[in-house]
Amino acid sequence: MKRLLMTAAVAAGLALPAAAQDLTVAGIVFQQDQFFRTIQMGMEKAAADAGVEFLSGSSESLPDKEIGLIDTYVARGVDAIVISPISADASIPALQRAVDAGVQVVTYNSTINSDLPVSYLNSNQRDLGTSTGQMAAAFVKDRLGGTARIGTLGFKALLPEISADRVDSFIEEVSKGNTIEIVAQQDAWLADKAVQVAGDMITANPEMTIIYAANEGGTVGAVQAVRNAGKQGQIFVFGIDGTLQLLDFMADPDDVLQAVTAQQPFVMGEMAVTNAIKAAKGEAVEKTVIVPVLGLSRSDPAAAAEFRAGLEAIQ
Repeated sequence: MKRLLMTAAVAAGLALPAAAQDLTVAGIVFQQDQFFRTIQMGMEKAAADAGVEFLSGSSESLPDKEIGLIDTYVARGVDAIVISPISADASIPALQRAVDAGVQVVTYNSTINSDLPVSYLNSNQRDLGTSTGQMAAAFVKDRLGGTARIGTLGFKALLPEISADRVDSFIEEVSKGNTIEIVAQQDAWLADKAVQVAGDMITANPEMTIIYAANEGGTVGAVQAVRNAGKQGQIFVFGIDGTLQLLDFMADPDDVLQAVTAQQPFVMGEMAVTNAIKAAKGEAVEKTVIVPVLGLSRSDPAAAAEFRAGLEAIQ
């Protein structure tokens, strides 16, 4: 019996139904947040529309767990794995074993330094930082007199290349026409950790006026840290990803979160599953698919409201 398994590590653990349909899809993401949950919803929709079974597993950013998930799916005779790999290099051996066993590999959000994936879907990482950086540059010019002291929250320890693209492109853009000093650069991509790291950053740099966070969890944590420090109106946050929580923050009268650049995770997940199904059937797929990003600002509530309506429609 032909089986298609898509791995999008969004669910906590590995759920494997006893009964299999002609095709089975599973997904692996590497952390629990709204971004990856929305990717999973897109995957589930694509699988349902295609009439295939969907399985899911979560690597929880643990390399050994990711390896275990991949090997388990290969052992079950899957036809395709869809995954956001933890490491561009360390994730290769397990995926190589999958390909050697005849499994099609589709990556999304992050990929590996190899031609193994038949398709890779992602936002342009520099576009994310550039978009938020442009909005921050206008804010610094209009609200801060052209001068800003900035701290950044990235995720170099997790995905160094992607983190660098998002942070470096932001700094390049916000610096255009402004006088910028980078006073701190730290790693924190999960909200709970980001609250602590951003809080320490604020304590160590009381003159800081902007925090830029390169992902959803970092953005959430940065906003909460500014509130905890009572620095509303003194420190302003710019971030990445568009979720209902971040939209709420951007609409809050405390004026902390100014702008984010949203990816389209639902579309990304939907297209990743669709490409995996096509590849498993021997059909041609695009090698690289860039999903457009969208800048959302407190100064344009109409655009934010339109984006919110789209999110609410798929919840």
